[in-house]
Amino acid sequence: MRPASRPLTQIVRAVVLASCVQIVGAHAPLAWAQSSDPQAGRGQAAVDPRVQIRTYVFEETNESIPYAVFVSSKVSADTQNPLVIALHGLGGSHTSLLRGNALDLAEEGGYILVGPMGYNPRGWYGVPQGARRGGRGRAVGAPNATGAPQPPGRGTRGPQPDDPPNLRELSEQDVLNVLDLIRQEFNVDERRTYLMGHSMGGAGTFHLAVKYPDYWAATASIAPAAFGLQPSSLSAIPTMPMMIVHGDADTAVPVEVGRSWAEEMRKLEMTHQYVEVPGGDHGNVISIGMPDIFAFFAEHSKVASR
Repeated sequence: MRPASRPLTQIVRAVVLASCVQIVGAHAPLAWAQSSDPQAGRGQAAVDPRVQIRTYVFEETNESIPYAVFVSSKVSADTQNPLVIALHGLGGSHTSLLRGNALDLAEEGGYILVGPMGYNPRGWYGVPQGARRGGRGRAVGAPNATGAPQPPGRGTRGPQPDDPPNLRELSEQDVLNVLDLIRQEFNVDERRTYLMGHSMGGAGTFHLAVKYPDYWAATASIAPAAFGLQPSSLSAIPTMPMMIVHGDADTAVPVEVGRSWAEEMRKLEMTHQYVEVPGGDHGNVISIGMPDIFAFFAEHSKVASR
């Protein structure tokens, strides 16, 4: 049983179903690496001084791609350490989820917390195209009712003329590249390697969990914009522990999306947790959900298979 002092126990309706060395590229980082981060509020996002910003050369395009790293003071080269890969939302950046209580929880739990860029702010981590409208809102970046893309918004959210045609594949590969870089640099525990993401990153979490199940001990999707995916895809990973956090006042990704995925997990008798935040919107559920996400990860490990 979780301690009664945990904040979510007082403010959310939680339903538990089923059993429950810097590498620097030779090229300057791309201009969008310093774009404003909508998940941090208005204007330029401040990077927490505890977060290290790295770059590496993406061989497929010969570009320098940034990623962010936080290393708990408890991480040691002599022992295997848990790792969390954190995928940002559409228009965000590699630092979007590496701030606030996520860093405090990672420090407390002895985690390495890493934020890939996903190639650029709108790469979708390999999620197939086919986003659609639904519920009270529309997923950020989804087509409008006529099928035409939304306008770019604040410069980073919509399709851009210089986006490569294989952007989504490059985005997926960037996550895998960063994972390999971290494994090379640190003594990572493959039994305790986790994946989480917000919005676009939540959809990416579902996609990468299904495609690379051996990599992850458990996953967490926050307000997942999973419009281009089918919950039935989870039948391929029935033993993967998964968590969803969603706010019932989310106007960007309707709460019915999170509920539908949680219902599929229930039908498959997966080990999972669904946390619905009363009054939670598309952004505030990130910090509200973090304590339960890290608690969920701490409860699940796996036998290393790689």
